[in-house]
Amino acid sequence: QVQLVESGGGLVQAGGSLRLSCAASGRIFSIYGMGWFRQAPGKEREFVAAIRWSVGNTLYADFVKGRFTISRDYAKNTVYLQMNSLKPEDTAVYYCAGSSRSWNGRADQYNYWGQGTQVTVSS
Repeated sequence: QVQLVESGGGLVQAGGSLRLSCAASGRIFSIYGMGWFRQAPGKEREFVAAIRWSVGNTLYADFVKGRFTISRDYAKNTVYLQMNSLKPEDTAVYYCAGSSRSWNGRADQYNYWGQGTQVTVSS
């Protein structure tokens, strides 16, 4: 099993920045990809960004390109999501996810999930 713990959420004004962290523990060697997803009230969970754990290749949803950056610290078993130029529509619970088989944007490909961290962007 892999345990994921997110941190770094909070309240920020539009145009501001936040950095989310996701610390992984347990069977780290089984991780192939890590991703960030988000879910706003009344909406379905949606893909934000993903990173291939060993190589560092990245993938982004169109609506965050140029604003968000996913990265990982291999030594700390931690994935980050740097969020800049935040908009009120970015308000959601952000979830970190780990996959033992892919690093794409499909939530059903991820078998490990964190508890989520709230991000609120005020206008």
